[in-house]
Amino acid sequence: MTTPLLMIEDDTRLAQMVVAYLGQSGFAVEHAANAADGLARLQQPVGLPELVILDLMLPDMDGLEVCRRIRSAQGEMARVPVLMLTAKGDPLDRIIGLELGADDYLPKPFEPRELLARIRAVLRRRSEGVREASQVLRFGSLEIDRDARSVTVAGRPCELTAYQFDLLVTLAERAGRVLSREQIMEAVRGRELEAFDRSIDVHMGRIRAAIETDPKNPKRIVTVRGAGYVFAKQQD
Repeated sequence: MTTPLLMIEDDTRLAQMVVAYLGQSGFAVEHAANAADGLARLQQPVGLPELVILDLMLPDMDGLEVCRRIRSAQGEMARVPVLMLTAKGDPLDRIIGLELGADDYLPKPFEPRELLARIRAVLRRRSEGVREASQVLRFGSLEIDRDARSVTVAGRPCELTAYQFDLLVTLAERAGRVLSREQIMEAVRGRELEAFDRSIDVHMGRIRAAIETDPKNPKRIVTVRGAGYVFAKQQD
């Protein structure tokens, strides 16, 4: 699955190079050749990019003003990370950009590999910040509220024991990773001492009955034969 980005850059040749290079690393880069088109794209109600690559020097508006407008916008647009492209040897613009809310900057000319590394670092920091800030884990229509110790699917409450809730959180916090039965039991160690041998499979079956649309064909908690279980990152 590709990660959508927006590049606001008037240098078409540079933009084409970035689009092609980042496309090889799982990013789908949409290009806007001026500030007006870039801001219009960000104001669309759906499909916000995960990050904006913003040139400082644009034909119709200063990149610093674009950054200011993004950060002062309403809703999700204000929280989109911004990586600013600045003129080499001009630290004042970089400082102002960071003060206005840019997440990082990269002087021109730059190596595409460094741009890729900085994009990944910004997205990683943002992801970690969201996880720390929120006690609610969301996977499609599934919501796990760690504070309230409640689980809902499309707003419908799911009945789980305390131990089953802990097992579900253990998997969800490690979404995408295959966990053996031993790793799962280690993660919930000290809460209950009943998960020996195959009993953990019984608990998984009951969790699936509560959260899966079709427990016999699970899409959220998948068994990896001979290895354990994996909690799907992408869910409906």
